[in-house]
Amino acid sequence: MSLDMTVPAPGKSKPEELVPSRYALKIGDIDVMVVSDGVLPLPTKMLGYNADPAVRSAWLNEMFLPQDAFDWALNVVVVRSGGKTILIDAGLGADPDLHLPRAGQVIRRLEAAGIDLASVTDVVLTHMHMDHVGGLLVDGVKERLRPDLRIHVAAAEVKFWEAPDFSHTDMPQGFPDALRSTAKRFVNAYHNQLQQFDEEHEVAPGVVVHRTGGHTPGHAVVRLTSGGDRMMFAGDAVFAVGFDHPDWHNGFEHDPEEATRVRVDLLRELAETGSLLVATHMPFPSIGRVAVDGDTFRFVPIFWDY
Repeated sequence: MSLDMTVPAPGKSKPEELVPSRYALKIGDIDVMVVSDGVLPLPTKMLGYNADPAVRSAWLNEMFLPQDAFDWALNVVVVRSGGKTILIDAGLGADPDLHLPRAGQVIRRLEAAGIDLASVTDVVLTHMHMDHVGGLLVDGVKERLRPDLRIHVAAAEVKFWEAPDFSHTDMPQGFPDALRSTAKRFVNAYHNQLQQFDEEHEVAPGVVVHRTGGHTPGHAVVRLTSGGDRMMFAGDAVFAVGFDHPDWHNGFEHDPEEATRVRVDLLRELAETGSLLVATHMPFPSIGRVAVDGDTFRFVPIFWDY
């Protein structure tokens, strides 16, 4: 199978795709493309609902961000290794009831990048929140995917969504119901394709998914390793504020204390190994490295390679 992940297929690009929405790089022999699914406008309180409001306000000022709401990036990753084409997370899809029209772009952006849905052999889900599985529920998508598609997800995640606990979250109104219904729809639609793992699973050469828990019980990260190069797709374990304030609780975390422990452990690992980091809700293309900065951390974005 041949797939050029850096050049759009002829005739596929549209004028609106002149806005950068994909970024390709190599991790050793592994091809990687970060694809933007768009942005989610959410309240800034979601960044750290346990933080002192004055401290949170000061951080927002320091980062030149608005006080009330701002746009959270939403990124997915396409990986090619060992003859497999792997989609890591699938974006929001369509949920008109939540009024999020600027997200849910991943399917058309894959098309703009010349990636045929039928070429995708595997999907890895970091977890089953709707902004990670919704793209697979867009009308007509399942029919375009191959019937032998494998969807890798932690068994603990599938179990959790049978009766999810939202008692420790702090989400905007409407989100818990939407998350429940989307997860249920997803399992109903794709239960025959699910490949559940317990703690760790190698999806392709150098592509290993590892359950961390925290954000959700089955939340996982994906580590890529090839030729001495490393990258981690951290899903929702790391947010932009998490470097300066790793102890701030994100409103979507189902176990915020465990999520804090996981976040600190992953940031320490990234700082020690020098691995590249990509995360779902870091500003696109979200690729950089982590450095220790006193008692906290510092994100060092890569220089954009044209």
